[in-house]
Amino acid sequence: MARPSPAAAKTERLLNLVIALLHTRQPLSRARLREAVPDYAGSSDEAFERMFERDKDELRALGVPLRTEPIDPFFDDEPGYRIDQREYALPEIDFAPDEVAVLGLAARSWSQASLAGPAAQALRKLEAAGLVKDETSVAGIEPLLHTREPAFEPVRDAVLSRTPLRFDYRGGSGDLTERHVQPWGLTSWHGRWYLTAHDLDRDAPRVFRLDRIAGTPTKDGRKGGYDAPTGHDAAAMIRSSVGEEDGETTTVRLLVREGTAASLRRRGQVVAGGPDANPDAGSAPGPVAEGWDLLDLPVGSLPALAKEVCGAGPDVVVVAPEELRSLVSQRLETVAHAHGPGAGPAPDGAGRAHDAPGTARGGQTGGVR
Repeated sequence: MARPSPAAAKTERLLNLVIALLHTRQPLSRARLREAVPDYAGSSDEAFERMFERDKDELRALGVPLRTEPIDPFFDDEPGYRIDQREYALPEIDFAPDEVAVLGLAARSWSQASLAGPAAQALRKLEAAGLVKDETSVAGIEPLLHTREPAFEPVRDAVLSRTPLRFDYRGGSGDLTERHVQPWGLTSWHGRWYLTAHDLDRDAPRVFRLDRIAGTPTKDGRKGGYDAPTGHDAAAMIRSSVGEEDGETTTVRLLVREGTAASLRRRGQVVAGGPDANPDAGSAPGPVAEGWDLLDLPVGSLPALAKEVCGAGPDVVVVAPEELRSLVSQRLETVAHAHGPGAGPAPDGAGRAHDAPGTARGGQTGGVR
């Protein structure tokens, strides 16, 4: 018969210890617990003491209300141990139908195998308890969270267990470097997964895109060897790393070709041109050529938006402010310079003077003038 793995043996020992501590009203001495738990009974005195101390700490870390009390109220020289059933038992959980529907929606959102099983199991337990879903409250909503990155599972496990990691990372320049980090958080932001961590080589907080991690990260230290900063906000750290710090916003005006730049349209408001135009928004923008919309967009970081505008090529033209147009121009000139004199002019509509299909002749149009 095959022996259980060390992890399975430890789980069984902890379970036996919890059962012994739950089924007694009187505190149990170490000697009694050693007799009740098979792994303890078959070990030496020194091994028992080490195992028992570790197991006590682990149960408390898991939230088990392990109490230390005197066995005899008149003689407190020997401590005893027990678990108060009233503190250990969960109160009855009662969800409204629409709340159960939202939980069901969350369970369906994970489409990848590593989390689909536990989510489905949790949903079955709710249904077995007789909780009825109100499907109409979330009709037509079906979110999907994809995690194709091979680094996702080891990074997730490291974040949960506070385990240092080592991996090869491809930075913005394309160079591959080995990184040693203490993972803090794993967050999905703008359709990508990001790891926030403390970079041990640079001794500073850093943000890593999971799709830039080459291969599978490996453990680089023991579990629980560090703590994440109190109040760590992974989303705020990611926004800061890409230049989208929280603070004052600036409203920019863009000329956007119809049917393009969906992410900009979601965050902005059409003020002229197109079926959703609002003639009362802002100052009168003047006529807009057919096939284009004038968009007002509040942003927290002009450099971050400049990168997005450059990525849209000729489908987005900066109307205002001048600072954003200058940033776009600088980026496109840098790209043109990097590719040499034979690379040709910058994309029309973004980085050079042209007759843009924008507002009336008197207004500022185009990316740069």
